[in-house]
Parts: sequence; C-alpha cells; structure tokens
Amino acid sequence: MIYEHEIPQGSRLYFAKSAKIKREIEAVASDILYKEGFEEIITPIFSYHQHQSVDEKMLIRFSDAANHIISLRADSTLDVVRIITRRLGRATKQKKWFYIQPVFHYPSTEINQIGAEFIGGSDLRLCVEAVSGIFKHFDILPLLYISNVKIPKIISKMLNIPLSVFANSQIEDILNTNEAWLVKLATMQQAEEIDSALDISPKPIREELIRLKLLADKISYKNMVIAPLFYSNMRYYDALFFSFIHKNEILGSGGAYHFEGRESVGFGLYTDAIVETIIKIKEEE
Repeated sequence: MIYEHEIPQGSRLYFAKSAKIKREIEAVASDILYKEGFEEIITPIFSYHQHQSVDEKMLIRFSDAANHIISLRADSTLDVVRIITRRLGRATKQKKWFYIQPVFHYPSTEINQIGAEFIGGSDLRLCVEAVSGIFKHFDILPLLYISNVKIPKIISKMLNIPLSVFANSQIEDILNTNEAWLVKLATMQQAEEIDSALDISPKPIREELIRLKLLADKISYKNMVIAPLFYSNMRYYDALFFSFIHKNEILGSGGAYHFEGRESVGFGLYTDAIVETIIKIKEEE
C-alpha cells in the first residue's frame, strides 16, 4: 500500500531550512559563474538523443505522440554541447555556459546538479577555481583530487595491467611490477613530487605528468592531492580530471573531454550532497 504522503524512492523533497540552503547554493553559483563570463542555459527535460551519451539502463523512456522514443534528461553535459553546436549554431558565439537543473535516472532517481561547460576551452583551472569559490562561500574545504585519466590508460597498454587494477586501487598489484617509476606514481600525493618522476618515467607517461603538473601549479588551493593513477570509467572525461570530496562524499567533479570534434572542459556539482554537507556542518557548530 502506498500512502498519499509517500514519494518515490530516489526522488527529492526540500522544505524550510534545506530548501533555503539549496536556493542559496544555486544563487551563489550563478553569481560566480556570471562573473566568470558564463551564460545560463536550461535544456529540455525530454530528449531524443540521451541514449547516445548515457547507458540506456539509466534512462527513463516512453513514447511521444508520434511514437518516437524519448527519455527524461539523464545527463546535461553532452546535451548542452550538442544543443549549442548543432541547434543554436551561428545564433550565438558564446562558448561558456552553465545550468542548474536535475537529471533523472531509472527507475526513479532525481539528482539536482549545477554544471558548466567551456566549449572549445582547455584551461581546467577556470573550472576548479569556480567550484572552489562556491565552496569557500559556505566555509567548506573539501579535499581536491587532481588526476589525468590518460596515465592509467597508457600504463594499462604498456604493461598489460587491467584497468580494473587502477579502478579498484589495487596498490599491491602495482607495487609488484617492480617498475620504479610506477611505484613512485602509486605513492605520489604532492605536485612537487612529479619532478622526481619525470626523468625515470617513459616518454608517453612523462608528457601526461607534465600536463598534470602544469594544472596543479596554476591552482591555488591548499587542500589538494595529486592522484596520477586514479582511474574511473567515466562517460566523457578522458584526460585531466578533478574531484572535490568531503568525508568520503563526492561534492563535485570535472575535467577535460572531447565531443563534436573539439576539446572542452566542464564540471558538475552535486547539489543534494552539498546541501546535506552544509546542514551537517551547521549541526556540528
């Protein structure tokens, strides 16, 4: 029996204090992103093309009036890029966009997000600084992880190590390779340690480490860790990547990716997790 006051599992209800915090987060993010030259876009809730960028198992699908399959928006990033590059086209020269909207995953999960995309951009530092500025407003200092997804992919091919070893952080398997440069990468945490690994690392790895160091050197954030062997099977981030984590809760992530024949950078903030974090911090004061 389903009572009248029940809501589906996975959906969200905000009221009073939590609703006020949610709106404040969105307002602060809007102000910061407008100042950084971003414009807002609100994409349709319904889509014909989500299956091209999202695992179909995540989609909530049904038919339109003409019996074409449509789905609820399950991802915003590639939808934004697709709409800007294909639909709006010559109507705008704006390349920096942000959005504040939920996505929906099967069977009934609602995820509130704040995201931004710099179409054709390559400076991930802009994304990191925008996100850290939002956290700073709410006195949150999450741990920032900086990584480069290309590094474990290259190592996997070079040494025939399954990517699952990196995805599952199986450090023992990595240390057992007896490769001095790989052992150094496995234990590395600070940007200044990269220099000592450059001379002994293979050229393809060295090139990606330099990209990682250049990004880390440009970021002025004190609670930062370097994770060169981090790997996750992400839908589109395929190079430099970052994530903000507070007490094992991922509050946001972003990175560089290629789509529509161009490199872009962007990020996504998980509003629901940030609201819960702020409430817990206030309760602990």
